[in-house]
Amino acid sequence: MDYVQRILSAFNPFASSEPPDLNVSGVSIVELGFYKVTVATGEDLFCGTIDSISISFIGEKGESAKTKLSHLWLHGSVCDFDVDIEENIGELLSMRLYKETHVFLVDDAWYCEYVNVMSPSGKLYQFPVYQWIEGQTSVVVPHGIGSIVSSSNVCMDQRTEELEKNREVYKWKLFAPGSPYCIDAEHVKDLPINEQFSTLKEYSFQLSKILAALEIKLKGFTKCTDSWRNLEDMKHVFYFNRTKISDEVSRIWNEDSFFGYQFLNGVNPMLIKKCIKLPENFPVSSSMVASLLGTSTDLDKELQKGNVFLADYKILQGVPTNDFINGKPQYMTAPMCLLWKDPRDQLLPIAIQLGQTPGEQTPIFLPSDDEWDWTLAKIWVRNAEFQVHQMVYHLLHTHLFAEVFNVATHRQLPRNHPVYKLVIAHLRYTLDINTIARTAFIAPGGIFDIVSPSNRYSCVTEKAMQELTYSGLCLPEDIAARGLEAIPNYYYRDDGKMLWEVMESYVSSMVRYYYKGDEFVRTDPELQAWVAEIYEKGFLKLESSGIPSSLETVSSLVKYLTMVMFRCSVQHAAVNSGQFDFYSWMPNGAPTMKSPPPSAKGVTTLQTILDSLPDVNTTATELVTVWQLGNEPLDRKRLGNYRDVHFIEEIPKKLIREFQEKLANVSRIINERNKTRRLSYLYLDPKKIENGVSI
Repeated sequence: MDYVQRILSAFNPFASSEPPDLNVSGVSIVELGFYKVTVATGEDLFCGTIDSISISFIGEKGESAKTKLSHLWLHGSVCDFDVDIEENIGELLSMRLYKETHVFLVDDAWYCEYVNVMSPSGKLYQFPVYQWIEGQTSVVVPHGIGSIVSSSNVCMDQRTEELEKNREVYKWKLFAPGSPYCIDAEHVKDLPINEQFSTLKEYSFQLSKILAALEIKLKGFTKCTDSWRNLEDMKHVFYFNRTKISDEVSRIWNEDSFFGYQFLNGVNPMLIKKCIKLPENFPVSSSMVASLLGTSTDLDKELQKGNVFLADYKILQGVPTNDFINGKPQYMTAPMCLLWKDPRDQLLPIAIQLGQTPGEQTPIFLPSDDEWDWTLAKIWVRNAEFQVHQMVYHLLHTHLFAEVFNVATHRQLPRNHPVYKLVIAHLRYTLDINTIARTAFIAPGGIFDIVSPSNRYSCVTEKAMQELTYSGLCLPEDIAARGLEAIPNYYYRDDGKMLWEVMESYVSSMVRYYYKGDEFVRTDPELQAWVAEIYEKGFLKLESSGIPSSLETVSSLVKYLTMVMFRCSVQHAAVNSGQFDFYSWMPNGAPTMKSPPPSAKGVTTLQTILDSLPDVNTTATELVTVWQLGNEPLDRKRLGNYRDVHFIEEIPKKLIREFQEKLANVSRIINERNKTRRLSYLYLDPKKIENGVSI
């Protein structure tokens, strides 16, 4: 707050500037007489209340008398009332809703969508609420016009009071050293009511898990601690829970072309990068791969042409593992995989080393090796892929960062700040699903302890935080940094860049509507406090990351907000939605391995592989988990679906409509392209992308 006060007390050359677009539904001196008040209750079944609701209006000269509205509010209702304002309270700034028990002493929470007020002369005032109100309390809601401190005369007392109350509710906690901070809540019920799943979403989320778990329990898989007897038996874990892609993956999983395809268009298209020079600890020679490359070229030439790529899982080196699962030791390694783009534009694996230290005990496996040697080497790479995908690119880069964005937004941005209005839809339900993850998935004894060899997710995420870069969080820069601008058949890149550009254009128009120049950005204390808190609590003040701790220009704000919104929506869809498709065939994403990686060639058999793969019950637990996490429960809000109307000015509403039209066009392009693809890539179809990280 010291920073805020310092900015406000300084000379502000824009103090006389008018708030943007005030003439659309602007504020004026309140007229005396009867006002028509329209109150909308949420549509979900339990949104109504039998409690008593009252209202008053707050102006620059004071507050009007409290007026009772009703004591019966049905879900989905839109009710009109006449409220008489007999005193001159000055310029209308906000309104206050009171909720008190009527007959019964038991509190009945109420979800209010909005309150619209029509003055005697026909002037409209809009108050976006969109929140649950519980207990005997009052809630102050500001007039809906977006405003920033550096460009308008705003009621700082009201904004300050709102944020101080929020900070009492949204408190930080360090869950694990070296990882981003999270909200201070042990269980979902400890969260603010507005952060909890709706009844519909909660029921559908739990039902999905129950039905999937019931099938495997009835089949006897839950308690079976044996190894799989053959690969075909794995197809019988689920009968009902299947997709067209999951069936195809179980058929082609061992093809080298599909193995390479997944680095570009699988559930983790984030790790692969162009290889210009081989790492010193990966001594692949031209003679090793000559038979695959053919006589017209060699490895050195292909490196120079930019046709060689590397997937390096060095982040897993030294990560401790669980001692036992089902009483059996578990193993993990940090492999390196070299891939080559052949003349048919297929990406093929050409060499795999199952560790970071070369030597006799760490042979380099090749496609020319015995079939089972090569198959097991690829399974080990896919096992490493599962670990890095889940812990780094899924959990850390989307879930945990989205949680930081959420908590910082409520702590630093008042509800009528335009940045709050812009990002709030992309933060929906994130705290609920993340709290579930901390208690049921990544906590000691959770699901990841049962199915995965990494006994502390923080070991991986702490390393990942040290390697984090701002460019790595921004899709166009990340693609360029990994040298993947030109590689063909990279659908994640092609679809993702379209969406980045559409989102960036939308954000730019919104930002430039409210911020008329760079000075407005620099002198917005609430915005700067928001960015600073994200830098401190989310990115742990890592200067090496290049992530800003403050913003100086309009363009830097546009980039930052695009990153935030893209992370929460498009990027999460890319690394989450395909989990069941690619991992339901367990050998393609083994969560753990029961035998150490092979230290010699020519000794692997099919039985060796079956003895190395997870047990039946571990496999079943993994499949239930990826089915539940890869299928968004009911109560969805697709990308660009802003049903909650936070922006009330005409120009922002027009920009939202244009954004939705552009998203619809991207959807048409993606669906047209998929008609010619062997495997559909629909994870970045806007019609399938959720606005936020909510599963």
